[in-house]
Formats: sequence, C-alpha cells, structure tokens
Amino acid sequence: MAYGAIGSLELTIDRLLKSSHISIVQNSSPQILTHLYDEILSLKEALGEFDKWRSTINMKMVRTLEAEIIHVVYKFEDVIDLHLSNQFHSQSEEEETTDHHRLMVYSIDVEEIKQDADSFIQTVNKIKGAYIHELHNPSPEEDDDVVPSRLDSHGNESNMVGLSGLFMTIKKRLNSTNPERRIVSLYGMAGIGKTTLVKKLFQYPFRVERTHLFVTIGPKYQLADILVDILTQLNANIDEIMLMEGEKVLVELKRMVFKSLRFLRYLIVLDDVWDRELCLELLELFPEDNNKSRVLLTTRLSEVALCSHSLNTFKIPFLDKKESWELLREKMFGERPCPRELEKAGKKIAENCEGLPLTIVTVANILSRADKTSEHWNKVANDKQNSTYKDAYDQMSNVLYPSYDYLPQPLKTCFLYVGAFPQNHMVDPYQLANLCSAEGFLNSKPIELDFSFTYGTHVYLAQLLVGHVIMFDAKTRTYHLHSSFWYLCNKEAAKNKLFYAVNCHADALPEEGINSQRRLCIRNNVLLAIEDVHNSIADASMVRSLLCTGYFHQYPVPLCLEHLRLLRVLHVLSVRFYEFPMEVLKLVQLRYFALVYDGNLPPSISKLLNLEYLIVERHLRIIPFVGNVSRLPIEIWNMKRLKYLHTGGRDLPHPSHEESLLPNLLQLLCVPPQSCSKHLLAKVPNLEVLVIQIDLPPYASEPLSCFDHISHLHQLQELECYITNSTLKAEVVAPLAPLSDFPSSLTKLTLSGSFGYPWEEMNKISLLPNLNSLTLQFYAFRGPEWEVRDNEFQSLIHLQIEDTDLEQLTFENCCCLPAIEVFYVADCYKLKEIPLTFGTSLQEILVLDCNPMAVSCGIKLQKEWYDKYGDGKRSLVLRPLSSWNDDQS
Repeated sequence: MAYGAIGSLELTIDRLLKSSHISIVQNSSPQILTHLYDEILSLKEALGEFDKWRSTINMKMVRTLEAEIIHVVYKFEDVIDLHLSNQFHSQSEEEETTDHHRLMVYSIDVEEIKQDADSFIQTVNKIKGAYIHELHNPSPEEDDDVVPSRLDSHGNESNMVGLSGLFMTIKKRLNSTNPERRIVSLYGMAGIGKTTLVKKLFQYPFRVERTHLFVTIGPKYQLADILVDILTQLNANIDEIMLMEGEKVLVELKRMVFKSLRFLRYLIVLDDVWDRELCLELLELFPEDNNKSRVLLTTRLSEVALCSHSLNTFKIPFLDKKESWELLREKMFGERPCPRELEKAGKKIAENCEGLPLTIVTVANILSRADKTSEHWNKVANDKQNSTYKDAYDQMSNVLYPSYDYLPQPLKTCFLYVGAFPQNHMVDPYQLANLCSAEGFLNSKPIELDFSFTYGTHVYLAQLLVGHVIMFDAKTRTYHLHSSFWYLCNKEAAKNKLFYAVNCHADALPEEGINSQRRLCIRNNVLLAIEDVHNSIADASMVRSLLCTGYFHQYPVPLCLEHLRLLRVLHVLSVRFYEFPMEVLKLVQLRYFALVYDGNLPPSISKLLNLEYLIVERHLRIIPFVGNVSRLPIEIWNMKRLKYLHTGGRDLPHPSHEESLLPNLLQLLCVPPQSCSKHLLAKVPNLEVLVIQIDLPPYASEPLSCFDHISHLHQLQELECYITNSTLKAEVVAPLAPLSDFPSSLTKLTLSGSFGYPWEEMNKISLLPNLNSLTLQFYAFRGPEWEVRDNEFQSLIHLQIEDTDLEQLTFENCCCLPAIEVFYVADCYKLKEIPLTFGTSLQEILVLDCNPMAVSCGIKLQKEWYDKYGDGKRSLVLRPLSSWNDDQS
C-alpha cells in the first residue's frame, strides 16, 4: 500500500520534470524537484526490499512503518498538489479569453515548497532507515502477533464435501507402483480446503508402509526451524548440532535430514508453502531412492505448485451450489435433516458463500448461535451485505490477510483497487491496468510471467491470478474478487485512505469523513442527484479520483467537478452523458478520463494537456451512412501526452500541420478503417496496439481497406479488427494485405466478423516470425478445409477459432505448430476433423459446442498424445463442451 502511495507522488514529480507544457521558473531552485525525485526512488527501492526479506520479518512492525510512510507521503502530496493547482488555475484563468488553439505552457515556481520538500526528505529518510533496519533485523514478535495463515475449513470430522473425487485421484497417485519419488501439489485460494484434503490423505492407511511427516511452513519461516521439525518427528538426536554456531548449524541440519531419510520410505507433507526456492531446497534434501517415497505439497501460489510435474499438480475447485448446501447443512444439523421451512433460505445462504468452504463453515458457526427461524434466515439469504457475512469475513481475516500482506509490493495497491468496484463486479483487466497506471500504482518494469498464466490479461496484474487473490472468468475474460477478499480490500482501503466507497446516502455525510478522502467510489449513481450528497462531495476538495462504478445510469446526473480541482482520474463509464461535461476542461491535472457520450468532443478538449488516457465510449451504436462519419476534433493532435485513446468509432482527423504527431500514443482503439490511411498511421509511429472497428453502412458495396498501411507501424504488437454488424452476404472488406504489409513485430492478431477470407489467404500471415496468438471469430475465414503447412506459424502459442463453417483442420505433417500450447475451437458445428499430430508443447485443448465428431477427435488426440509423450512430466488437458462453464478457472 505504501508502495502505491509513493508511486502516485513519483508520477506527479516525474510529470513536472518531463512535461513540455510546464516550465520551472529558474530562480526558484528547480533542483528541488530533481532531489525530491531521487529521494522518492530511493524510498521506493527500500520498500522493494520487502519482497526479499518477507519470510523473516515482523509484519506488525513493517505495517506500522508503512503506515507512517503513507501518512508522510499523503501530507506532502497535498502540499505540492495544492501549490500546483493554484498556479495552474490562476494562469488558466488569465488565458480564458485567448484562442483555444494556442498551446498553453505553465510557469511553475517551486520556491514556496522548498521548506516542505526539505522537511519531507528528512522525515522519509528517517523512516526509510528504520524500515531497512527492521527488514534486516526483525523485532521480536509477541505471541499475539503470530497469526495462523490457514484453518481447517471443513472441520476435523468433515465428510470431505466436494473433495472426495480429488481425494480418490490423489490417493491413486500416491498408491502407484512407480518406485520413483513422486511429488504431488495442491494449490488454490485461502480457505479452499487444501489442508483438509492433505490431512485426510496423511491419515489414510496406504497399503505401502511409509514413515509419515507433517511439516507446516507458512509465509514466515526459518529454514533451520523447518529442518529441526523434520528431525524431531524422525526422533533424531540434534543436541550436538544445536550447540554449534553460525552457518555450521544449517549445514549440519541439512546433512542430517538427508542422512535420516536415506533409504527410508516416506510420505512427507509440506503444508502451506509460500516460497518456490524454499520448496526446491527442501526437495533436494529428500532422497530419491526409488522406494515409492511421496511428497505432498500445499500452497496458495501457482508458481510454487509447479515444483511438481504438471500431471501431479491439482487445483482445488470451488464448491458448486449443491456441495455448498451439503456442507452448510452438515455443519448446522449434522446427521439430522434441515427443517423444511429453512431449506430454501439455507440454500441461498450457501450460494452466497460463493463456493469457499471456509466461508460456509464460518457462516454456519455464526448461524448456529442465532435464532433458527425462517425470518432470520431469509434476512441473511436476501442480503449479501448482512452482518452475518461481514462477521464471517472478519473471523476469516487471519487466514485471508497473508495473501494480501505477502503480495509483491507493486501489486498490493492494485489488488486493493479492484475492491473499488461493486461486490461481484467483473472488471476488465485492461481497464484496471489503465486506471492503476494513471494512479501511479504500477511499476515501470513488468513482472516476468509465464504466458500460460496471463490468459490474455495485462502482464503486470496477472501475478494476482498466480497468487489466487483474484479470479479470472474465462467466458468474459474479466477479473473478479471473491466476496471475502472484496470485503478485505474495502476494509484495508478505508483504513489507509486509498478509496472511500459511497454506497448509500449515509456514507456521504460529513461526519463519515468524506471531506478528507483521496478517492471516491460512487456505487449508486442516483446519489449524485441528491442535494446534500452532491454538496458533501463538492466539499471533498482533496479528492484525486472520482470513480462511478455502480450500475449503468442512462440519465444525466451532476458531478460537481468544478469543486474537485485536484482530480487526476475521472472514470464515469456507468453514467450516460447527453451533453459533454464542459466543467471537465478546468481539471488541468486530469490524467485519465473515461465517459459514455454519443456526441462530438469539443475542440477545447486539448486544454487537458496532462491527459494520458482518453476513453469515449458510445451508448448507441448507430451505423452511419457512407460519408457521414463522426470525427474527433483536429485539436486531438495537440494532446501530446496521450498514451491510450479509445475513439468509440470516431475517425481520426487529418492534422493541419505536417509536423503533428502523437509520439506517446501506444494504444489506439475502436477506430474506423478510414483512420488507417498511410498519412494518419505515420502520425502515431510508436503505436503498439491497434483495434479497428468496422461499422458497415447499409447497402455498402465498396471494399474497405484495413491493412494496406499497417507496415508503417514498426512497433505494433497487437492488431485486432472487428466487424460489428457482420453479414455473410456482404463482400465489403478488401482481401488480406500481402505479408510484407504486416510488421514483423506483430505478436497477436484477432479478426472477428464476416471478412470471409478463404483459408488459402492464411499464407499471408502464417510466416510472421513473432506471432504467438491468433484468434479467428465469426467467419473471419470461410471454407470447408484448412491445411497447416510445416513452415507456418513457427512461434504460435495460442490458436482460437470460433463460429466458422470449417469442416476439416489438418496438418501437412507432424512438425506443424511446434510451439502451440493452447488450441481453442468453439461453435464450429460443421467441424468433423482436427489434427492428431500436435507436438509436446500442447498443454490444453478446448472443444466447445462443436460437432460431436470434433469432440471425439479431441479425446482421441489426448489419448494418442499421452501414448506418445506421457512420460509423467507432461500433461494435456482436454475441456470439451460444458466444462468451459467452470468460471473459477
């Protein structure tokens, strides 16, 4: 959380130093800003040390020091933002009567904040020293400070609801006659039942006699303590070793663990492992004597689970509705039946627990102490904000908090920020990434991740999936939070003043502290039309972000923007604007602006010189007649800081000056094909993502050219093209451009809509050297047969085909698609044949709502693949038909 606060301040200083629209008055000690920036980076680097030392720290002391950092950063950020705002607005008012085409340059005098800056630097250096000292020399912890990171979510006498099938599968793996040491990993969200399952397996009387060791690790550990635990369970004498000093102790403990386990047939459980390196180090100490020894590993982190081979790695699933009710009923009534008058409400309560066993068990314990009446149960069932659930989440906090506490520093604030959206809201990952970037939360360097974890999401945030603190919905390709984590996010965010949620009228009252908040989340847009709520928000003059995240409101509401002069982020995609909100143009510090508006943007939009993210979506998709195209104002070319531009189908205007460029624009979305001319694309030379939106006018007959000039985009990585109103009869899209017109930098290509290209045209894209993802939807290509040749798609990792008339997909030989990992085919009702000669790289096949013959081919492919490559070190997952409905993947 402190890392995010520093990132926000860092972004402010960085803009002052680098903006072409800001001139620092030379007699005002401009070096103040440079010194500030260096100190901020130094503090950020110190916080980054957390990730290296997190297994040994005193988390309570670290939290205390981080809270001090947040307070100091917020206090100084208020000083500098108010100082800048006063100068920006005074100079803007002087220019009110001038021509809006003129580019404004602000003169900023920083002399007045020199004393505050010096005091800030002195204070943060003191806290930074204490923070680094605490990491390297942790304070002793009191007993009350040490909290468990896990609980048995089913209880000791549980019937293993929802886990019995997995229990049998893993039991067979452990019972296997294969003499090699086998490592089996169980992973999933906190409270999902990992420890419950391994305890049952640990206690099971296997036919092969083994020495059983159960080692609980947790996020905070000392390797020596773990080794002592193992040796104690083995009844080894370690008295002499413990008398040694320094590194000798650890060396001897490792030697004795290996020696004590040598030639011993063992079953070792490593429960609640958080560190991949630790896991690998421990496995090195467990001998491989080909005597059927086994290791069971539980973790919340996918990267740790990969210490075992993929065939022996199991993700614990959430319970379905039936299983959830079975577990709740069992905890409430044991062997007795549930009273009939409580059953309907009870099933709804179980459903509200969203499949997490720990939530179900905790809610059951609370309900068991309350009145077992239909009136009370109906209240709990019909309101997910009922105190029963909140009390349950509070009781679960000791188990959930480590998942947040031990996240990498750059991701903590991003995780909490997901909680700004309403409960169970599906959040677009790219939208979340843009918001976090505009807020200054995201690190400048991406976190390296395996492709298979990203699922097409932003690589910075995919690490949250790896840690199982957020979930990914495969159907909608969106993130969402389990309600237990959503509650944690909101509680932690409120404590640290990250954001303040306005859910009802009472939340907006001054006595609730709304005046001092930094970010407001309006979850009920109607509230903005209530006078005292409106006035209360207007008084919140320190607000930097206004997020309207409630249900879509199609009637205009007042936003009181004229009072929120420090606003940087304005996200109002859930409110429809019938007229452009001109008061936005006074928000000179605005970095991010997203709204729903069908009209034309005013030329004065260019006054927002600091704007980096501009998203203008449409409410109505009205297909224009030929020649009647809506355009952005020509002044858009003056907005040099733009990184992300969503035009909502509006055309880019031709610039009035040849030297006009948008050098920082990286992503251009939903532009019509008219904007893809040679002249216009040359004006966005650093573009990395281009999304073309084709709205076919009625009776269109002239071919539209989309790709002729793509070659001018030498940095382009992702190209997507959609026909929004496809018709199979229309032939209005020009043939695919020659291969030379596609930049070699392209890594992802999506074509969606009735382009109707014959499969023979595929040779125009199949030799792109860096293409790793290809998606073809809704008759983008047509025809009964497609043969892939062995020299094509050498780098392709993900192939997705949806809704086409394809009947046969074949390979020229067994060398085709050598890098493919995911093959996804859906809604191809004529498809009868898919290749059976995929190579070792293939990890997953998805055959959804296709011809049964295609499903049979998938099953046959999986069997033949295992016969050929199934050495116990590789796996191939087949998900046919309804298995895609598992939205918890």
